[in-house]
Amino acid sequence: MKKLALALIVLAGPALAKDRKPAPPPPIVASVDGLPIGAVPKQDLPAKGCAAFLWTRGPSQAMIAMAVAEPATIRLTIDGKVQDFAMTAQTGAGGYGFSHTAEYKGGDVTATLEMTITNETSLQSGARISDATLSIARPGRDTVVVPAGGLIGCV
Repeated sequence: MKKLALALIVLAGPALAKDRKPAPPPPIVASVDGLPIGAVPKQDLPAKGCAAFLWTRGPSQAMIAMAVAEPATIRLTIDGKVQDFAMTAQTGAGGYGFSHTAEYKGGDVTATLEMTITNETSLQSGARISDATLSIARPGRDTVVVPAGGLIGCV
């Protein structure tokens, strides 16, 4: 009888497992260090080209942005929503498909990313962002300037 019960459990196991739902993604952090921007959840490299991943230099060291060289966009969390913004202007040479300064817009949001890209011999297919600032401007609200640093990864 024990063998029959064990056999039924073994046979029913895969059928029961398919009914399990995957764990929900972690909640989005709507505010980093008391700022009106949130953390960007884990991101993958684009299928081709380069992406810049930026973390705050504040106490939380949260990832607050991912900029992609092609198509030229930046991903931010504003008002608790992860959003992509298209680049509208750029100046200065940066490297890896990025400019020193890039402006991104969408809706009433203007994001300006200034970054200094430093080549590191220890990094393959990428570089270090030794110094960066991310400015977020919205009409009728204070402009927020966040010091950041990060890495560039390329495929």
